[in-house]
Amino acid sequence: MKSLLLSVATLALITAMPAFAQEQAIGEKAPMITAPMMGIDGNANTLLDLKGDKGLLVIFSCNTCPFVVGNGSKTEGWEGRYNGLAELAESLDIGMVLVNSNEAKREGDDSLAAMKERAKEAGYTMPYVVDEGSKLANACGARTTPHVYLYNSKLELAYRGSIDDNVNRSEEVKERYLHMAMQRMAEGKKIKTTETKAIGCSIKRILRK
Repeated sequence: MKSLLLSVATLALITAMPAFAQEQAIGEKAPMITAPMMGIDGNANTLLDLKGDKGLLVIFSCNTCPFVVGNGSKTEGWEGRYNGLAELAESLDIGMVLVNSNEAKREGDDSLAAMKERAKEAGYTMPYVVDEGSKLANACGARTTPHVYLYNSKLELAYRGSIDDNVNRSEEVKERYLHMAMQRMAEGKKIKTTETKAIGCSIKRILRK
């Protein structure tokens, strides 16, 4: 009986697994490149519009996750590195956008109004857009905030995962995965590390049957 219950529970879990469970593979094309997403500037942006000549950096982010914004002395958060990445991206002719896919918190902490306030507080220098229905996150298989997707000039996925290896202290970072991937991609060189584990809070989706 116990094994039967376990089998039923396992089957229910598999059946309930959402379509976004599979992360996009390296080399795959960026999805939804012409789908408009409302930005905090009041304009509808598309991935194609935001792309630079050498590619596009997409970071799934939010307003409250401690892996993004920090948690006092325990976690510095990766958000403080966003503007530096934006400067690097601009110098390499790579577009950059922050995407908020937390649809389940859209009426609260991750509303467009809250996004505008967060961007102002943090001094964001890059576009910050709403992913309605978590559609882009689902298409990419994005799981966490933050979760990085770096696309090349052909909008093919070149790197995905984490920004670097230390969310707690930027001065203690040993492996700058994203920084190196961006530089090598822009220079036309092979990226040595194309995938790392994305670490952060889960994207808050509204799961529909």
